[in-house]
Amino acid sequence: MGRKKLQLQRIENKSRCQVTFSKRRSGLIKKARELSVLCDVDLALVIFSSRGRLYEFCSADSLASILERYQRRIAEEAVASGAPKAEDPQAGYSSLHVHDELLKIVQSQFEGPNFEQFTATDLLQLENLLNDTLTEIRAVKTQLMMGSIRTLQEKEKLLREEKKLLEGKIAAGEKSGNDTTAAAMATLPLLR
Repeated sequence: MGRKKLQLQRIENKSRCQVTFSKRRSGLIKKARELSVLCDVDLALVIFSSRGRLYEFCSADSLASILERYQRRIAEEAVASGAPKAEDPQAGYSSLHVHDELLKIVQSQFEGPNFEQFTATDLLQLENLLNDTLTEIRAVKTQLMMGSIRTLQEKEKLLREEKKLLEGKIAAGEKSGNDTTAAAMATLPLLR
């Protein structure tokens, strides 16, 4: 006899929901581990429970290394498809949007009574995630500031060159001197 087809809908019973989540989370992590071993792939899995607890699995050295590889790959694909370059200030906005969502998740986890359910490991993981995100945000900010500095330096260089050109014209005008000035003054009454 076959299994009964399960209708996918939210489980209203809290204890049944928790048991199902625990079993399926364990099964998902087990499948991820098997996939990484059998196919020799790097794999990262991040799960947030309804209570805000973080569960993660990483087949590589660290979750951060896999996420960095993912971001590099996305950037490469964006360059290949003609999307804005990484030096473009708008290129970092999608990354900042992700960080904004992360910040909202963290804030929601620390609001209300959920704060007490965190273990020291959960808090350490959350701290590491925040540090990584803060490092990325600072890198984007530094990149934007360096771009602004380069633009301002180029403008300064152009203005200095223009100033030298005008000074040269003024000096040349003064050397040809008083004859030109006198001729110009003589034509003034004719212009009126």
